[in-house]
Amino acid sequence: MTLNLFTTDHHHFPLPPGHKFPLEKYRLLRQTLQHDPRFLLHPAPLISESDLLRVHDPDYVTGFLNGTLDRQIIRRIGFPWSPELVQRTLASAGATLAATRLALETGFGGTLAGGTHHAFRAEGAGFCVFNDLAIAIEFVRATTPLTRFAVIDCDVHQGDGTASIFQNDPGVFTLSLHGARNFPFRKQKSTLDVELPDSTADEAYLAALAPALEQVWQFQPQLVLFQSGVDALATDSLGHLHLTPQGLWQRDQRVIGQTHARALPLVITLGGGYSQPISHTVQAHAQTFQTAAAIYTNSPTPSPPGQ
Repeated sequence: MTLNLFTTDHHHFPLPPGHKFPLEKYRLLRQTLQHDPRFLLHPAPLISESDLLRVHDPDYVTGFLNGTLDRQIIRRIGFPWSPELVQRTLASAGATLAATRLALETGFGGTLAGGTHHAFRAEGAGFCVFNDLAIAIEFVRATTPLTRFAVIDCDVHQGDGTASIFQNDPGVFTLSLHGARNFPFRKQKSTLDVELPDSTADEAYLAALAPALEQVWQFQPQLVLFQSGVDALATDSLGHLHLTPQGLWQRDQRVIGQTHARALPLVITLGGGYSQPISHTVQAHAQTFQTAAAIYTNSPTPSPPGQ
């Protein structure tokens, strides 16, 4: 089995000097994975406006596409508006939707982008414009008989937008495993929030993850979306947790392995990663997909990385 992954780094958008968003990681991640024969990489298609509107407020969608949003909303998103940003954003959501379609067909789909979990119905925040996780779920609801979905969000920042969108939705289980004192400072209510103190390391993190996953499986989802942020690394400048690469590897083994063992379709999106140097972020993201490849293609599982 070859794992299909969608990429967006062919769409560039301007950022001011010194901006903290690690735009370069997307290109570097693609370059890291593109020569691995277990992966087939595709440029992401642009998502349609009709797919956006299943989740997002029409005025917000139109305002972003046309560049007429209020300055305060743009400031909360964290990117200066540009036509290039619009194209990249449409590609990012399109990548997750394309990966979801493939997951339903083959059991797995992935994107080297996405995981934009801070986007609410009518506004964005934290480098997230549209909520690709919610868009994918609503697309599947509209086009298939599936009714039960799980979002496993392991980004160090709570998936507040996803939680808000699905707060009163009995068909979606939202799990967020995040830093208690980190952004966003006004938390929303996920189905299950696991809040971790600053400096949480591998053993305590994995001990918290295990029972949380059990609750996800008790929900009996028919599709799993894994927001695989790597900003829990100790080297991350915004994370405040102390996971090692080995701890992240064990996290990915558990989430991906348990999903695969239950024969559930799995979509893997990226998420945050702000390590210095950027190579730590890129290696951690690559490790997530390499772990999936080892599980799904029955290839040798790599040894856990060193501490």
